[in-house]
Amino acid sequence: MEQESFFGEPDSWWVEHWQGMPEFVQDKQEPFACINMRFETEQDLKEFAKLINQTLTPKTKSIWFPFKSHWGAEHNMMAWVDGDEP
Repeated sequence: MEQESFFGEPDSWWVEHWQGMPEFVQDKQEPFACINMRFETEQDLKEFAKLINQTLTPKTKSIWFPFKSHWGAEHNMMAWVDGDEP
């Protein structure tokens, strides 16, 4: 199996390192219900945000309740570490 590099030439150095790696599967989480809400004023939006203890702006398109980060729980627990760094 050959993977093309960004420059169009075969780049398969990774194949030997990829042997036995598990397949990555991430199931899409579907909501139980969706509700379209409308707020007459900005103050109404702010009051509702305070009630549910979440940050909402006029540009907010969707949220999870209770709060769930769109990055997922793993986002805050993992970091890239370069072996060459001290």
